Amino acid sequence: MPELPEVQALVDFLGARTADLAVTGVELGSISVLKTFNPPPEALVGAPVDAVSRHGKFLDLDCGGTHLVFHLARAGWLRWSDALSATRLRPGKSPIALRVRLSDGSGFDLTEAGTKKSLAAYIVSSPSDVPGIARLGPDPLAEAFSLTALREILAGRNAQLKGVLRDQSIIAGVGNAYSDEILHVAKLSPFAMAAKLDDEQTERLYAALRDTLSAAVGAATGKPAAELKDAKRQGMRVHGRTGETCPECGDVVREVSFADSSLQYCATCQTGGKPLADRRTSKFLK
Repeated sequence: MPELPEVQALVDFLGARTADLAVTGVELGSISVLKTFNPPPEALVGAPVDAVSRHGKFLDLDCGGTHLVFHLARAGWLRWSDALSATRLRPGKSPIALRVRLSDGSGFDLTEAGTKKSLAAYIVSSPSDVPGIARLGPDPLAEAFSLTALREILAGRNAQLKGVLRDQSIIAGVGNAYSDEILHVAKLSPFAMAAKLDDEQTERLYAALRDTLSAAVGAATGKPAAELKDAKRQGMRVHGRTGETCPECGDVVREVSFADSSLQYCATCQTGGKPLADRRTSKFLK
């Protein structure tokens, strides 16, 4: 799933390529991808692309005051073309869920792999009309996101750190991959309880959160959309690297599996050398 760094890179990519262009067409390859009905897709046609921005993991194209907002979910992606095919999309006949045409002949497709369809697009008058955006927590790279703000988030929250970092209503933009990376850098167990962190641990978490995401944004910036997935994988320290060597201490990277996801961590760096039990009902190490 694209997370904050990749989504920001897509924002920068689209912003540079849509400057001074207007929307000339919006086509649906999947009726279900569009979660709103008013304004209709036709409201975007003829509108200039005034700005491209990000809200957590949501991308937002401001087209003359009407916003096309989309969330790529687990298996969605954006495919850019400098010269789109003239053939119109036919619903149900293509892996492309949505196509946007621009005034110079370029444009992009939103695609989604697999059978579980979670890609979502919205056409709204304001981004806050999108339920997922309305309930977002603070952006961890925002200037206002201070150490004090993080302390307030963690205080009294009887939940595991991994879940806190992934909960979009608590902190916006971090998902499964970067939460693993942040916790590894911070040298904290994914199952440590948020409210029990001491001052020094909270400071480590804050630094890891800001530094890891900032570095990932920097690494992704300037890359074409087609290269972002591979760049993300290559930049991971522990996520997706089960059985490989921890780059920090040389121990093996371990995994805890769940029904539909998994996490990776280093026992030496994060849990005092004690492996976490790999079953959902375990009493995890705190």
